[in-house]
Amino acid sequence: MKRIVKYCLAVLLLLTAVGAVMAVERAPRAGKRAVAADEQTFTVVIDAGHGGKDPGCLGKLTNEKTVTLNVAKALGRMIEDSCKDVTVVYTRSDDRYLTLQQRANVANRNKGNLFISIHVNSLERGVLNREKTAGSSVYVVGVEKEQSTLSVAMRENSVIELEDDFTARYSGFDPQSAESYIIFELSNDLHLRKSLEFANMAQNELVSTAGRRNKGVRQAGFWVLWATSMPAVLVELDFMCNPESERFLVSGDGVIRCSTALYNAFARYLQNYQAQQRSL
Repeated sequence: MKRIVKYCLAVLLLLTAVGAVMAVERAPRAGKRAVAADEQTFTVVIDAGHGGKDPGCLGKLTNEKTVTLNVAKALGRMIEDSCKDVTVVYTRSDDRYLTLQQRANVANRNKGNLFISIHVNSLERGVLNREKTAGSSVYVVGVEKEQSTLSVAMRENSVIELEDDFTARYSGFDPQSAESYIIFELSNDLHLRKSLEFANMAQNELVSTAGRRNKGVRQAGFWVLWATSMPAVLVELDFMCNPESERFLVSGDGVIRCSTALYNAFARYLQNYQAQQRSL
């Protein structure tokens, strides 16, 4: 009982402190067209995962930060060329390092209507069938009881350990401690329904258009999704540890097919959003 009370008190302190951090922390200048966000009717924030000193997952041919930036920029160009009433904001448009909170700050400051964080999955060396594991997943914020899903969230959240004094900055949140993830279970995500709407569209497109194996739509405790005040998803395009998948992701065809899949999902989501706005 004492242990439960201790955790609850810790969570309350963490939630209070995080609110203060989100309010005052300033991020580096955002990517292309961020300043013009208020001039359009819809703003999509595209987040290329990792960057700079954080390469993300490492493959034999490339790394995660390179794949995510290529797909993010291709997706952004498609939206800019085809959706004139949409503002595209990039958390990064080059090889730079941003904290998870800075990425969320870019989205919140620009009053995004949708946040898409792009990543590539992997398994640790020594895991059985590591090089045969493949497939895409799209995540929304929440808590998934499966250890495999928790492991993905822990790996993506562990980037905060590259920050100086991350314990104080993230108010005691430990990305390697399962107990810390109670905050995602207690939080009430007001945007979950819309997040799931886009997540399902994106997952279906990654399977049908990009030809990825279906690893499903899932919930997990990703800090960057929890800290954004809008519908938000995190996309794991495929597994870098699978040589065939890596060759696909590094190829021009792979970049086009992945970005086209996400664009198709976005176009459908935008159409639904605009129809709902007209009915108000």
